[in-house]
Amino acid sequence: MRHDYLFTSESVSEGHPDKVADQISDAIVDLFLSKDPEARIACETLTTTQLVVLAGEIRCKGIYENGAWAEGAQDEIEKTVRETVKRIGYEQDGFHWEKFEFINRLHGQSAHIAQGVDAGENKDEGAGDQGIMFGYATDETPGLMPATLYYSHKILERMAADRHSGAAPFLEPDAKSQVTLRYEGSVPVAATAVVVSTQHKAGYDENDPAKQAELESYVKGVIADVIPANLLGETEYFINPTGSFEIGGPDGDAGLTGRKIIVDTYGGAAPHGGGAFSGKDPTKVDRSAAYITRYLAKNVVAAGLATRCTIQIAYAIGVSKPLSLYVDTHETGTVGDDKIEQAILGIAKLGGLTPRSIRTHLGLNKPIYRPTAAYGHFGRDADGDFFPWERLDLVDDLKAALG
Repeated sequence: MRHDYLFTSESVSEGHPDKVADQISDAIVDLFLSKDPEARIACETLTTTQLVVLAGEIRCKGIYENGAWAEGAQDEIEKTVRETVKRIGYEQDGFHWEKFEFINRLHGQSAHIAQGVDAGENKDEGAGDQGIMFGYATDETPGLMPATLYYSHKILERMAADRHSGAAPFLEPDAKSQVTLRYEGSVPVAATAVVVSTQHKAGYDENDPAKQAELESYVKGVIADVIPANLLGETEYFINPTGSFEIGGPDGDAGLTGRKIIVDTYGGAAPHGGGAFSGKDPTKVDRSAAYITRYLAKNVVAAGLATRCTIQIAYAIGVSKPLSLYVDTHETGTVGDDKIEQAILGIAKLGGLTPRSIRTHLGLNKPIYRPTAAYGHFGRDADGDFFPWERLDLVDDLKAALG
C-alpha cells in the first residue's frame, strides 16, 4: 500500500435527479412489499422536466395479478410517486409534485424469469439474476466506512435537514458534494479539498455578492461541523464553482434509477459488481447479496479480524447456492483469509448464503427500502427493521468459529 496519497469520494443529495428516481423506485418496492412480502419488483424510473415515467416487471398480490391491475392500484401507485417527490421538496416551475405528468408502464413479470427464481417441489428458490456482488468495511470511521464518502454524505444530510427545517431557506433540493482526503498509510490526516454545489433560490449567485457570500458562509459552516477541525487546516473550498445553480433537479438534468451505484456503496474505495439496488425486491441478488457481503465484511472488521475487508460473492440466475465466496483483508487480517471464508460458510444461521437464507437472516421481505435511496445504503445506523445489514450480531459467531 502507498504510504502517502490522496483519495476522493462524492455524494449527491436526495434532490439530485438520479436520486429522485431511486427514491421513487424504492417507494414502489415498499408499496408492493407492504401488500405482499413475496412480491417481485423491478421498477425503473425516469425523471425529467415535469415528467415521471415508471417501467419494469412486477408481480404482487393485491396490486397486479394474472395480468391485470387490482381496482385502485394504479391510483395508489401515482399517489406514492407524488408523495415521494413532495417529501423531497420539489415545488418548482420545472418540476412540481402536483403538476408533473405521470406515466406508468409497469407490467407483469416474465414467466421465464419466474420459473427460474421461484421455489418448486424439489428445488430451492434460485437467485433472481446472475452476477457478482461486493461488500466492504474499513475502520476509518465509527460506522466502518471510507472517510471520504462518510463526510460527503454527512455534509449533504445536514444541508437537507436545514432546508427542511427552514434553517437554510435559500437552499433548493439538488446538491452534490465531494471530499478529498490525504492519507498517511490507511489513516486520513487532512482534507485537501471539499466541493459543494447546491441548488439555491434566485439571487444567491455572483449577481448578488452579499447573498452569494451568505450561501458560501453557510456551506463552510456545515463543512466545519461535519469534518473534524484537525483535518481542515489545509483545505481548499469549491462552493458552487460555476457561479450559479438555480435550475436543478429533473428540470436541469434527466434522472434514472441506478446511476449512482458508487455513491450508494463505498465511494470508489471498493470494487462494485455493477448492479444497482433501488427498484428491486430482495430476490434480486444485486441487492440482497450486496447487503449480506457488507454485513459480513463489517462484522469481520468489528470482530478485530482485520482493519479492512472486501468480500465478493457470485450467483447464477435460478441457482440457489452461491458459485463462489472470496475474502480479502488486504494484508490486515489476524488470521488467513481462507479461514475467514470457511468460518462464514460454516455458520449455520447464514444458511449457506442462499438467496432465501439471506432474506430470512436479514429480514429483507419488508417495506424498508425508501430510506436507503439517498445518502448511501451502508454506514447507516441499524434501527429496528431498517438497515439490518449494519448489525454487528455476527461478531461472536466469527470469533467462536475462528477459535
